[in-house]
Amino acid sequence: MMKRRTWLGGAATAAVVLVQTAFGKRLQAAVTQAEKSIQDSTKKLGTSPGVLGTRSPFETPHKKPSDTSSRTPLQELYGMITPSDLHFERNHGGVPQIDPAHHELMIHGMVEKPMIFTLAELKRFPSVSRICFVECSGNFRGGSETLTPQEICGLTSQSEWTGVMLSTLFREVGVKSTATWFLAEGADAAVMTRSVLVSKGWEDAMIVYAQNGEAIRPEQGYPLRLLLPGWEGNTSVKWLRRLELSNQPFMTREETSKYTESIGDGNVRQFSFVMDARSIITFPAYPAHVERGWIEIRGLAWSGRGKIQAVEVSTDAGKTWAPARLQDPVLDKAHTPFRYIWQWNGEETEIMSRAIDETGYIQPTFRQLSDARGGSKGGYHFNPITAWRVRRTGEVLLQPEAGRK
Repeated sequence: MMKRRTWLGGAATAAVVLVQTAFGKRLQAAVTQAEKSIQDSTKKLGTSPGVLGTRSPFETPHKKPSDTSSRTPLQELYGMITPSDLHFERNHGGVPQIDPAHHELMIHGMVEKPMIFTLAELKRFPSVSRICFVECSGNFRGGSETLTPQEICGLTSQSEWTGVMLSTLFREVGVKSTATWFLAEGADAAVMTRSVLVSKGWEDAMIVYAQNGEAIRPEQGYPLRLLLPGWEGNTSVKWLRRLELSNQPFMTREETSKYTESIGDGNVRQFSFVMDARSIITFPAYPAHVERGWIEIRGLAWSGRGKIQAVEVSTDAGKTWAPARLQDPVLDKAHTPFRYIWQWNGEETEIMSRAIDETGYIQPTFRQLSDARGGSKGGYHFNPITAWRVRRTGEVLLQPEAGRK
């Protein structure tokens, strides 16, 4: 029998030999570096209070930019509120820098008393706050199995918005009863203009100057934007400077050559303002890997027609559906987080969700939408059920929707 001292001596010799090899040296260097990186936070004073809060350097969520937009990292967020600096962007002429001291909002046309309001004057009116989402009507990408929720539909975000109700200003200027449309015009390089129904202005439209407790960010329209809850984001004109009341739509370039949908047989749908019910699973989703056992499926659902009534989840490629749990509060025209507990047995499958809003509308499949539009998905208002394929290895990939029933 080998004596303990002899064995220890042999182990020590082996360790020395190991360290002397190239692999051993690399291993020792890695251990030394790891020891240096481990810091005891109780042994060193932290940073002093500052003028602005910061994220931990270990948390690095970021938007995904393109030439005209940047997408919110839906899969990295918690709850229903999008941090202001992660709110998606979409612009047509860049982000203007506007001095609020020299910015004004003019309201004219079919009104009794045309008026011009400064920002300070608008802030003297009774203020209101509400939580709701904003979504670009072109918020869909597909065709590749290596797309994240951010890349598929990251052109939607949710904030608490603060401002003055447009109905308050309508009463101030005396909108004529014969006025049925108004033009909203922005102060950006594109001079973004959209026609909006006056009825929407009376219903719940807002002139917004604050977001998530602070002045609205430049990318979101500082110092003023129009907010039309539940409607396509392009109508919520940013950098707002003018409203003109009329008895007919203005047929601007953004509602004739753009923001219309082909519905087959040469027909085009125009003024399709409302965003339909939609949902997406944000975990597990590409590029996540999962292990066999209990998994909490998480996601978001929303509808421009009102509250989300239910979300159903399928873990067997759409053969059966089960109700998910909605996170309170469930708000009108707002992102609603949902959760579903699933025990994965390790077999390959597909998981997906579908939203149902309070009007009874059920989120459709890709094929249903395509068929309804004459075989074309078009560029706007495409909100199909999104499926994720879970492989035996635990890898999660997007299941491209083309050809699905």
